[in-house]
Amino acid sequence: MTLPMMLGMISLMMFNIVDIWFVGQLGTEPMAALAFTFPVTFSITSLAIGLGVGSSATLARLIGAGSSVKAARMATDNLIMTVLLMVIIAAAGLLLIDPVFGLMGAEAHLMPYIHAYMTVWFSGCVFLVLNMVCNSIFRAAGDTRFSGSIMLVSSLMNLILDPLLIFGIGPFPELGIQGAALASVMAWASTTVMAIYLLLKRKMLLPDLPRLGEMLEHWRTVLKISLPAALSNMMTPLANGVLTAVVANHGAEAVAAYGVGNRVESLSLLVCLALSMTLPPFVSQNYGAGHIERVRRAYKGAARFALAWQGLIFVLLFLFADQLSMLFSDDAEVSGWLSLWMVLVPAGFGFQAITFLSASSFNALHQPMRAMRISLFRLFIMYVPLGWLGSELFGLPGMFAALVLANSITALLAYSWMNAYLRRLSGRV
Repeated sequence: MTLPMMLGMISLMMFNIVDIWFVGQLGTEPMAALAFTFPVTFSITSLAIGLGVGSSATLARLIGAGSSVKAARMATDNLIMTVLLMVIIAAAGLLLIDPVFGLMGAEAHLMPYIHAYMTVWFSGCVFLVLNMVCNSIFRAAGDTRFSGSIMLVSSLMNLILDPLLIFGIGPFPELGIQGAALASVMAWASTTVMAIYLLLKRKMLLPDLPRLGEMLEHWRTVLKISLPAALSNMMTPLANGVLTAVVANHGAEAVAAYGVGNRVESLSLLVCLALSMTLPPFVSQNYGAGHIERVRRAYKGAARFALAWQGLIFVLLFLFADQLSMLFSDDAEVSGWLSLWMVLVPAGFGFQAITFLSASSFNALHQPMRAMRISLFRLFIMYVPLGWLGSELFGLPGMFAALVLANSITALLAYSWMNAYLRRLSGRV
């Protein structure tokens, strides 16, 4: 189940890289304008991830309990809620472009570019969120192959449409930065139609009209998990922003190295991130079927795999830190800081993986507040305070070492907490 999701996640990472590369060909101002849009678009993406987590957890539990028709009803009601919610958010977003980006510090000469991009993006962001929720329905049924395929097709369409619409190649109009937004919307809309058609064909969605009372109850059930999951996702960039400000005290070269390090971190954790998306449906289905021992074995097996896999990644980064750091920058100071990052921070990746596997498993067990507490504890009790303290006492090496310590402590507590909860569940079955 995890291998197709890895391919899908790689394609999603390429989505933003492709956009910024093509927009960068237009000049510095369009590229700067696109950079300003990332926090806003990431917030909507976090909401989409949260809705996906809630959908996957609730549907997989019903499927595991043998209630396929009820799962299809809930999935249908959930898509209706997604459309209504996104229409409201998109309308508000369109009205608030000027005040929001003004507060973010966007200068007046960048606002026409931001308007051009965000007007199209907000108008079509419903398809982004529907896409992710449809993916979660496939994952709830254990079909990660089609879920990953949707991500891949969407990314490939964006790659093809970006240059055509940005630069006006052939019969296509030259739309500049607006073309990048339109390419994304067209890619999302196409794959959303494809996904909904297949879900209807497989009877995972129902074409009949919903009953209001039942629909509202389904919305409440999904949002109970979705909202904490969305907030947890939004906390990560906030914490990284604070740590970037701490790193900035050590100079622009240190910030550049830390920025590259964050991207290396995303790639290094890719396999375990994909695992964190495929473990929850397995956990929820077995939870719904009352097979708590299978849940316990799956969770422990995933944790052991995470430690072993991320341990291998750490060894490779440790051995080739100098060579890899020079690939990213020919500035001696930047590559020096990046090399230091590579020999220290990845030592905690295995523990970091256990932390988010624990959080995703709690969401799958319909315990979203426990999952949220893990994220809060890691980021704002451990990660940010220890990172700041390490920087103050021992400079950047101290900060990097402190991040490893923060991940280790959080993983130990999360793993213990999850096992204790599973033991209590076993006693109830």
